[in-house]
Amino acid sequence: MSVGNQVTSDHQLARLLQIGIVLEEVVEARAYHHYQSLAEEDRHLDEELEGLLEHAAEESADHRKRLERVIDDLDAESIPFEDIETLVEAKYGKTKPEDFDGVLYDQLCNEETAYKFYDDLIDGIESSDAEFSVDREQLLTVLREIREEEAQGVEEVTKIMETRE
Repeated sequence: MSVGNQVTSDHQLARLLQIGIVLEEVVEARAYHHYQSLAEEDRHLDEELEGLLEHAAEESADHRKRLERVIDDLDAESIPFEDIETLVEAKYGKTKPEDFDGVLYDQLCNEETAYKFYDDLIDGIESSDAEFSVDREQLLTVLREIREEEAQGVEEVTKIMETRE
């Protein structure tokens, strides 16, 4: 999802952070979906894959909480959740977990999508001289930490995929 050139207001920042929350919900829901569907198919989940899915869900929940705290501190009206969900659905809802060739490919797509979103958001904030009602450096620290965790997720999934080829 392209953030655009710059993030110029609390309102725009709040909207983008809400999009991040919905993206995190998608990652968590897909991890849970995979876990459940494999269990229902009575397929054995190996420890590595089970750990990956559990970690993805827990990390996404943590990211949502961190983003929600930033939004709470912003001097901006919240956008209705349904509007944000519609934006995310239009961009990412075209694919469903079962559209991918397996759990690992879907997880890799989710991690890469989140990483790219946060990378674009950080670039949009850094290229702007707008003043926000939250401390810019604290905001960037939170977003950089989340982006780094997403990058680690990409690396983890890639390593698992390489060992299974």
